[in-house]
Amino acid sequence: AEAVYDALTEGDDAAERAVAATGEIDPDEECKEVTEYEERMEKSWVYDELREVRNCHAAFSKWGVGGGLAYAGLAAHVLKGREPWTIRHGASDSESTRPASEFDAISYPAPDGVLTFDLLTNLQRAGTYHEDDQPSHLRIRPGGDDVPRDVSVRVYAAPETRFCPAGVYEYVEGDELVINAQNCIHCKCCSVKMPGGYIDWTVPEGGGGPQYQVM
Repeated sequence: AEAVYDALTEGDDAAERAVAATGEIDPDEECKEVTEYEERMEKSWVYDELREVRNCHAAFSKWGVGGGLAYAGLAAHVLKGREPWTIRHGASDSESTRPASEFDAISYPAPDGVLTFDLLTNLQRAGTYHEDDQPSHLRIRPGGDDVPRDVSVRVYAAPETRFCPAGVYEYVEGDELVINAQNCIHCKCCSVKMPGGYIDWTVPEGGGGPQYQVM
């Protein structure tokens, strides 16, 4: 909940800076960089909160669950972000995806309808909705038309069909990718995790997406 509040606060501030900058636009200038937003962000309480825990997630990637828990506890409750280092990720998420040949297939038990549920049931509870006539906000990047068939399916066994919690991606006739963008719940996992980052996640029309009722 706190992370959501941080995001809302900074999103509101970003909008204010963008609106303020529109009054200073030079018609002959190709683009306007809103530098004031970054400056205000670095002076805000949100920046202080995020800086305190900047190394927690990276610690799990570097040292696993045990080491990550130990470091995150130390950083969040003792050091409070005062450590003079920042742990860097060695590679992007998409570069860290490993070939399917390195893993054994997993057979998951069927949902019991009590504690575990099938994908479509959970998707219905998300209340996700996009206007049918809007352009798809999920697209294959230019030059990446062959990536789903030649890379995702053949090398990685189509991971987007499994990690997507909304069933957005499916392959028909073996290797033809179909993108059901209307199901998207905006987690953006496909944008950051797929090899080569071949999915271009763009902003959908306003109001589209999940409509959670109990948050």
